[in-house]
Amino acid sequence: MSKKREYKVVSLFSGCGGLDLGFVGGFNFLGTQYASNPFKVIFANDIMPSAVETHNHNFKENSCVCEDIKKLLDTNQFEISNADVVLGGFPCQDFSLAGNRKGFDTERGKLYWQMKKVIELTKPKVFIAENVKGLVLMPGALEKIKADFSKIMPAYAIQHKVLTAADFGVPQLRERVIIVGVRKDLKAQFKYPDPTHAKVATKKLLPWISAHAALSDLTDKHPNQTQISKAKNYGVHLQGNKAIEKNQPSPTIRAEHHGNIEFHYSNKRRLSVRECARLQSFPDTFDFTQSASKNYVLIGNAVPPVLGWHVAQSVLGVLKNNDAS
Repeated sequence: MSKKREYKVVSLFSGCGGLDLGFVGGFNFLGTQYASNPFKVIFANDIMPSAVETHNHNFKENSCVCEDIKKLLDTNQFEISNADVVLGGFPCQDFSLAGNRKGFDTERGKLYWQMKKVIELTKPKVFIAENVKGLVLMPGALEKIKADFSKIMPAYAIQHKVLTAADFGVPQLRERVIIVGVRKDLKAQFKYPDPTHAKVATKKLLPWISAHAALSDLTDKHPNQTQISKAKNYGVHLQGNKAIEKNQPSPTIRAEHHGNIEFHYSNKRRLSVRECARLQSFPDTFDFTQSASKNYVLIGNAVPPVLGWHVAQSVLGVLKNNDAS
């Protein structure tokens, strides 16, 4: 029996590992099993110690490096010479509608350039760059990033699409732009995943998962359920001081909220760390070992693993079709 093909993944700006978990697969969320995928993360990286500690705790066979990727590249410490896939949820705060939208005027806003360098070094068959929907709404921003990616050699066919997490079984109305590059010498094309859920159910699509459906079984025995922000309610006119709706997916779980995380739909308190993790589609087996304030940030910064899993299926389709051609 020949060994099953395993595809090598380089993960940048990995955070606690939401997108990585989606690509690796092999987890259960709300009773649905998301199968293991033939992806192996051979390198992961983040600059936040809390993110790296959480990543390494949950991906014990992989080593996430805590360092500025720019420094690793500038000092020739990045030693990966080839990969099948490069992932990068490059920092999004400077493009976010919830932030100050300084975009390319900050060093953080230019970090996608480091992802470009890694792609040039590793020449993956496919790369995935994830960011906030606000990137689409900033005049010229997405076009500039795609134009810079298009200068990579060997050449890549580049496309983008805004995906809503709720359309894929995540109980959250999170919208993210997914930029995809497929190396032009491949004999396969990328097709974005088809939605599995919709606001109104159809014969083919399940209804969106509501906050109540996602959270109603949680008790204090679940990990991180007792980690709850004690920030007072500063008034519903301010962001993060409203209760989420019971029968709808939650709004976007934010990272930069300074304790002002939304209130539970019926309990008169803010959402717990585990409730935020559930709304982001992390399985209960994924451990958040940091303080409450750090865990909230890690969860809010993450790509929902279930959304990542669906994107991974599309990437897998490209790789397998190319292998078969």
